[in-house]
Amino acid sequence: MLQDRVRRLFCTATFAWLPFVFAATALLLSSRVRAIEKPNVLIIYTDDQGTLDANCYGSKDLITPHIDRLAATGVRFTQMYSPSAICSASRAGLLTGRFPARAGVPGNVSSEKGKAGMPQTEVTLADLFHANGYRTGHVGKWHLGYTPETMPNGQGFDSSFGHMGGCIDNYSHFFYWNGPNRHDLWRDGKEVWLDGRYFGDQMVDECQRLITNWKDEPFFIYWAINWPHYPLQGTDKWRARYQDLPHPRDKYAAFVSSLDERIGKVIDHLESLDLRQRTVVLFQSDHGHSVEERTFFGGGNPGPYRGAKGCLFEGGIRVPSIISWPGSLPQGEVRDQMAVGCDWFPTLAALTSSKLPKDHHLDGKSLVNVLRSANAPTPHKSFYWQLGRGRNAQWVVRRGPWKLLGNPADRRAPGSLSKDDRIFLANLETDKTEAKNLAADHPQVVSELTALQKRYAADITRTTPSP
Repeated sequence: MLQDRVRRLFCTATFAWLPFVFAATALLLSSRVRAIEKPNVLIIYTDDQGTLDANCYGSKDLITPHIDRLAATGVRFTQMYSPSAICSASRAGLLTGRFPARAGVPGNVSSEKGKAGMPQTEVTLADLFHANGYRTGHVGKWHLGYTPETMPNGQGFDSSFGHMGGCIDNYSHFFYWNGPNRHDLWRDGKEVWLDGRYFGDQMVDECQRLITNWKDEPFFIYWAINWPHYPLQGTDKWRARYQDLPHPRDKYAAFVSSLDERIGKVIDHLESLDLRQRTVVLFQSDHGHSVEERTFFGGGNPGPYRGAKGCLFEGGIRVPSIISWPGSLPQGEVRDQMAVGCDWFPTLAALTSSKLPKDHHLDGKSLVNVLRSANAPTPHKSFYWQLGRGRNAQWVVRRGPWKLLGNPADRRAPGSLSKDDRIFLANLETDKTEAKNLAADHPQVVSELTALQKRYAADITRTTPSP
């Protein structure tokens, strides 16, 4: 806009206007210099990746050198929680910095064309960065709405390439959950047909294209990789490498390494353009691994943690998370403090000196102090998760080591909970596996956390836009 204004001034200027023209030009040039000094931001948001599913997180049977490279050049979290245990809600929490329920997305939104999703009134990371002089690009999965207003170009993104629903076949780009089978591949709100081309490679090409085109100005790229989410379509190279692993770990592992290899190609591209030290790279999974039938009932590795995708036990929401910015953030360090995906909104704003919207409520807290020091406290005295709406919604209140779950579900062991477990208390300091319900032993803690949950829920109801 400033460039257009200067152009108009030059076209209509008389000699009397020349001082103003020169001043405007100087302002434009100085703004350009400041823009170049702003760090770029690349978010790599994987899908259904288990808590320990990278070599740097302890997996002995996976090959993930590029995820490990990010950990070696950055800060790795051991107690990072996703905003939710389901795809759409987690993405809403990441992109808005708010409880997903507050952002109007307590669960999954429809993958059908013409169905709305996250309200356009929500302020996304793309909105934030766009307002602060960034180019903004979406690559990969969206799953936050399938109308023009709720697709990426209506939510702050200059550029968008990917699928609007929950997943696609990586070769035909069709959505197969239920009929009629429907094609789902879009560029800037227009359907594109690229039949037979491997979607993973198309995402790499798109990321590299945006980075190349925007290398001289600050950019924000949200690369939401729908991997290792089903369908598990790793490349032949990695299928052969893992052929001796048991089913379904073999298929899952092949997809994780196919994912890792493509992450490496994009990081290599940043380095080839001498942009690595000017780019904040955030890597994180949207939630825990899936045990759905479509993914052969498993394949991921939650380690000692109970649960999986779709439930609020640790295995559903404790995720791998790494942030890397060589030269500006610590390298090769680990943080054990509790943090949540909603925290990345204010954290990235702080790291890029981006001005936050005035009087805009965020549930996330800045992690800058935690990134700088392993001794900094968590910014959260407590936190709240809500999956679904109504009386049967799953919810969690976390305060210190105490974690109170309401209406819990365990997708990995559905018969392991009884009616007596509708209120389930765990102490993660004494039992990170959440094996035993401590509610009967600590009624005072249950009472306090139940009251806290009611306050959280009431506040969300008061501020949530209508679905």
